[in-house]
Amino acid sequence: MTRGGPPGRQENADGWEHMTHAKDGTVAVVGAGVMGAGVAEVAAAAGYRVVLLDVTAARLDAARDAIRRGLSARSLLHPGGPPVPEVLGRISYGTDDAVLADAAVVLENTTEDRAAKREVHVRIDRLCGPGTLVAANTSAIPIRYLAEGTRHPERVVGTHFMNPVPHKPLVEVVRSELTADGSVTRVTDFLRSIGRRAVVVGDAPGFVSNRILMAVINSAARLVEEGVASRADVDEVFRSCFGHPMGPLETADLIGIDTVVRSLRVLHEFTGEAQYEPRPLLLDLVARGRLGDKTGEGVHPRPSGPGKGDGA
Repeated sequence: MTRGGPPGRQENADGWEHMTHAKDGTVAVVGAGVMGAGVAEVAAAAGYRVVLLDVTAARLDAARDAIRRGLSARSLLHPGGPPVPEVLGRISYGTDDAVLADAAVVLENTTEDRAAKREVHVRIDRLCGPGTLVAANTSAIPIRYLAEGTRHPERVVGTHFMNPVPHKPLVEVVRSELTADGSVTRVTDFLRSIGRRAVVVGDAPGFVSNRILMAVINSAARLVEEGVASRADVDEVFRSCFGHPMGPLETADLIGIDTVVRSLRVLHEFTGEAQYEPRPLLLDLVARGRLGDKTGEGVHPRPSGPGKGDGA
């Protein structure tokens, strides 16, 4: 991470900032799913050296292919950014998390399982130096829950990236009661350096975005179950009446139905509110492997959005 003044930057017509030379320091991205791959892509495109970590080589291979495809498509749609080979050359891949010791910033993007995610943060904390900034990308898990098991909870801050990461300019930054002011400043500066805007919110299950969105998706599923409206008509009401680009069920397909169900369960566990208990329609889709755009079928029979799921 840059220690002195920021290096020169240029902004493309698409709104992304691309660095005219590489930044200092290494960004470690833990978890190579859809969200982790997207975060690695935007950090490398902005000039950072990135190491993308996961427990399996197969998942790293899939992430490598996804990043290459994403950068190639973006170069065609928005020419003038950094050359694709140059960006790809900034990203390394591995399964050995000992490299976290040398990272300036760690961005955690593992599966939305609160116990597993907390253990990941304990290990990150053990491996990193005390000056490393640690950011948790979670859809709904309170940041204090993840931070309080570490030796340095003051450096842990939430960074809720939206899906698909390369196309979403805003990040929901979550400050827990344990997060230091300096950590919030550092993470907002970092996000600005990769072309992202930050909205800082307080710590609560689901934060702002998913505390509202998951209740809406669950309610939409209930209306379909009760025969009040078809799946297509629920989404049409939101698009045509409210001007939303996507309806709630289309959004669920984009996020990934499995991710929606995990987020709802986290919200139900932490709040105890019945509105977050996953609806049978969603549970049935997960059981049948209809997970949304990433599998080709979800609430709707075909992909309904511009990206692929695994992140809210």
